Amino acid sequence: MNSIATTQREFDLIVFDWDGTLIDSTALIAGSLQLAAADLGLIVPSFEDAQHVIGLGLAQAMAWLFPGLATDRYQALIERYRFHFLKRDHEVALFKGVRELLVALRQDGYLLAVATGKARQGLDRALQQADLVKHFDATRCADETFSKPHPQMLMELMDELMVEPARVLMIGDTTHDLQMAANAGIHAVAVTCGAHPQEQLLREPHRVMLPDVSALPAWLTCQN
Repeated sequence: MNSIATTQREFDLIVFDWDGTLIDSTALIAGSLQLAAADLGLIVPSFEDAQHVIGLGLAQAMAWLFPGLATDRYQALIERYRFHFLKRDHEVALFKGVRELLVALRQDGYLLAVATGKARQGLDRALQQADLVKHFDATRCADETFSKPHPQMLMELMDELMVEPARVLMIGDTTHDLQMAANAGIHAVAVTCGAHPQEQLLREPHRVMLPDVSALPAWLTCQN
């Protein structure tokens, strides 16, 4: 992977979404949501609707897919979702070129972070399984603060790493990611390899749309 120019570069911090952006987990998440609904005898959401909530915290995702349920039913849904997801999460893989990208970005002096709808336990497990813990300077999860598209995750990351909004770039595959970036006053790049279709991503603020994160270095170089 080509080195990314560091002189007069536009960004200091790059924040990545996790599912559907760095790791190819969209089908597993959507399928696990459908199986959880079937387990509890609920109307099974379409695959498209299940994909739509990817990136939100689990509580917010369940409330969107299954409005009006009692609290205990939501908890049961979450437990069944986790059961199905954990049966196969070891099968999901990073998108091609992700590891090389992160190495190159760190070598070029970028601060790197993750802002995800996953819970802390889930993200820590995923980072360890993928052997990516060392590549990130900070991470935020939906069970620690507000869920996307609220900007709090990004605000906390900027405070922790002491970076101004104008110097931050968010990379994500959903409208939730792009809306969160806009709400935080930072720049965003959309990738089309994940949960939300291109026509939805086009409606939200973004600097560029890329097929996947492997195309990021070339775009960054053009901005310098």
